[in-house]
Amino acid sequence: MTWIEGDAFLVASVVKILVIFTLLMVLVALWTWVERRVCGFIQNRTGPNRVGPFGILQPAADGLKNFLKEETFPPFANRPLFLLAPLMAFIPALITFSIIPVAAPLPTKWGLVGTQIADLPVGFLFILAVTSIGVYGVALAGWSSNNKYALLGGLRASAQMISYEIAMGMSSVALLVLSGNITLNAIVAQQQAGTWFIIPLFLAFFLFLVASFAETNRLPFDLPEAEAELVAGYHTEYSAMKFSMFYIAEYSNMITASGLITTLFLGGWDIPFTQWDNTPPFTVLKFALTFGAFWAKTLFFLFLYIWVRWTLPRFRFDQLMDLGWKVLLPAALIYVMLIATLVAVLDSSHVLPGVGYMWVLGGVNVVAAIVFFWVLDKRRLVTGAGGGRARRVWHAEAERAIEAEHAAAAGHANGGR
Repeated sequence: MTWIEGDAFLVASVVKILVIFTLLMVLVALWTWVERRVCGFIQNRTGPNRVGPFGILQPAADGLKNFLKEETFPPFANRPLFLLAPLMAFIPALITFSIIPVAAPLPTKWGLVGTQIADLPVGFLFILAVTSIGVYGVALAGWSSNNKYALLGGLRASAQMISYEIAMGMSSVALLVLSGNITLNAIVAQQQAGTWFIIPLFLAFFLFLVASFAETNRLPFDLPEAEAELVAGYHTEYSAMKFSMFYIAEYSNMITASGLITTLFLGGWDIPFTQWDNTPPFTVLKFALTFGAFWAKTLFFLFLYIWVRWTLPRFRFDQLMDLGWKVLLPAALIYVMLIATLVAVLDSSHVLPGVGYMWVLGGVNVVAAIVFFWVLDKRRLVTGAGGGRARRVWHAEAERAIEAEHAAAAGHANGGR
């Protein structure tokens, strides 16, 4: 069966846009409910349970509330930019999902229909480019509000997202070296034919995962919001649907990041331990099962976002910057050189790409990961409040205080005699 073309292609594209956009909006709404229920479970409480069975209609109630709330505008805000900022955060969050394949091709009487809105030849680069636009919305929201807390949140978000975008891009270079392609469909096909890239590129997967947490401003990287310090960060002055657009953008970015990790490292819509789903003829059953496989993997990472948020404390801002610039970026650079050298050696040794090839890379990744985590665990690069230089300063001050007390006690004793 051939791929769909002509007018049927245009109609299919419009239908895919509507379906995927609706799916994202529904999943965002449901995931706010899931997060609150999981949060309640972790904190040994119930969570939303009053609107609908098990509180399932709580997202609908929240959406209705935001539609009906009064739209407020700070008197000294830059109104055009204040209104533009939520759109600049909301739109890129939705666009990025458009190139991720979510299932096997769907057969129709007009031909095969791909399950991504646009099969771009520069797919992965497109995601990096579009997601970087979102930082402008956050920065504009902080600046245009004319509020010191919002401005601090916007500046934190800009510094954080720029810092971790570099680490994310560099960590994915190793994947591009191994695959030799930046088209997501081709990357999925390579994993289907061989091994999921999480095995030969485990350290790249970990670096990409950490950078994804930072890019979505989720705990322990939620410094731009930091309710205890900055009220609500860059959206302090926003209300009603303008606030909701930032909220939807955050959850949409979580879904896109989870889908991208699934596509790049877990075979995308590939069903493990079988080749049945990868080969023609494609059927509706294959479409349904691969669709379920993709979303099962994606939902696992979405759950991981929630689990980490309600388990780990927030970084200090200096720790966040140290992790990005002193740990992740150097580690990604060294890792890229290691993988490129190893691939060149294997190719020059006429080792054909296959399962053995991938397991050799996997063994090297295990060793590299052990070294990386051992160095990181020494607390010399990212330290707590009492670590590194802070500990030495504290000990020096404590010694001086003790010496001063001894001197004062000696002087008092001499005066008494």
